Amino acid sequence: MEDKKCLKCGGTEFVEATDYMPVKPSKMSLSGSNKIFTFCLKCGEVLSIRIENTTIFKK
Repeated sequence: MEDKKCLKCGGTEFVEATDYMPVKPSKMSLSGSNKIFTFCLKCGEVLSIRIENTTIFKK
């Protein structure tokens, strides 16, 4: 995350964290994948959201 700058506050320190609810292909699916959030450590503005394991969505 080098050379990144927060658009909201100008901060340059970012961290990654996950949500407690996984993303699932359907309501009936048992398996899911974590959402990874990259956000500014200074103000909390989210820079990106990505899915950890996309293979569970491929058919």
